[in-house]
Amino acid sequence: MKKNSILLTALVFLFFIQGLFAQDPQFTQFYANPLYLNPALAGSKLCPRICINYRNEWPNISGTYVTTSASFDKMVDAIHGGIGLIATNDEAGQNTIRTTTIGGIYSYHQPITRKFSVNAAMQATFSQKAVDWSKLNFGDEIDPSHGFVKPTLESQSLASKSNLDISAGIVGNGEHFFVGFAVHHLTQPNESLYESGNSQLPIKYTFHAGANIPMGADKHDPDVVISPNIIWQKQQDFEELCLGLYIKKNAIVGGLWYRNRDAMIMLIGIEKGPYRIGYSYDVTMSKLTNTTAGSHELSFAMGFACKKHKKHYRPGICPSF
Repeated sequence: MKKNSILLTALVFLFFIQGLFAQDPQFTQFYANPLYLNPALAGSKLCPRICINYRNEWPNISGTYVTTSASFDKMVDAIHGGIGLIATNDEAGQNTIRTTTIGGIYSYHQPITRKFSVNAAMQATFSQKAVDWSKLNFGDEIDPSHGFVKPTLESQSLASKSNLDISAGIVGNGEHFFVGFAVHHLTQPNESLYESGNSQLPIKYTFHAGANIPMGADKHDPDVVISPNIIWQKQQDFEELCLGLYIKKNAIVGGLWYRNRDAMIMLIGIEKGPYRIGYSYDVTMSKLTNTTAGSHELSFAMGFACKKHKKHYRPGICPSF
């Protein structure tokens, strides 16, 4: 099984580095990793916060896709907006291919009316894609009797490739609804690890919207909040529509998402004081279910106290997960 998975990784990788297009890793606790979803969410909670996310996709195939992310953001009165820093690390094929990114964000906050505001953001990202050639096996290494014993004639080029990338986003917040749009990879960097290769990272488009509907007599401090959501993403030939619903009762949050490709996403979270912890599981609704064992995702966030802002900024009302 291990040899087969490594060989599969090698074949996929060869197609990738010789000209096909890459695709961003995806987190399905969308709002638990807000800066990854949309840079305009930087500073949306006003006070400083940190978010840490971990995703293990297809755990039955060990080390296939493991992605981690950490971010920090806060509102800064002096620059009329939020700042953010986000780092991600994506490992594929038992860390055969690793992609690391570090991005800095500025999100300008503009009140429009007493109940509606807009955040508009720009993000600059440094990325590096690397390959561990020693973990790859190629077809010409196979001996019919003894397996992978022959030296390969496959050309091994760069061990890593670095790029600078630009992204942008906008979010509007009302009293009970929000809507946002983000465009990642405006510069479409070339990620090919061959000197003469061309493997541009396609632009990714994200649209997201939702509402918070308080239930009960006290609309300002409800015991129960229902939050319907929609997220649409497109990157090259990949297109996905996700429809979701969160129900928050006091400190407990439950969520269910339907992903139009092949999965249901189930979530349970706890939001108590400055802390937030969430777990979600992607249920693959196809013949791959028994092979891949779905996907597991964990999130942790912590908010920090801050002084009252000099200007009246509206905090974002996006869900926590």
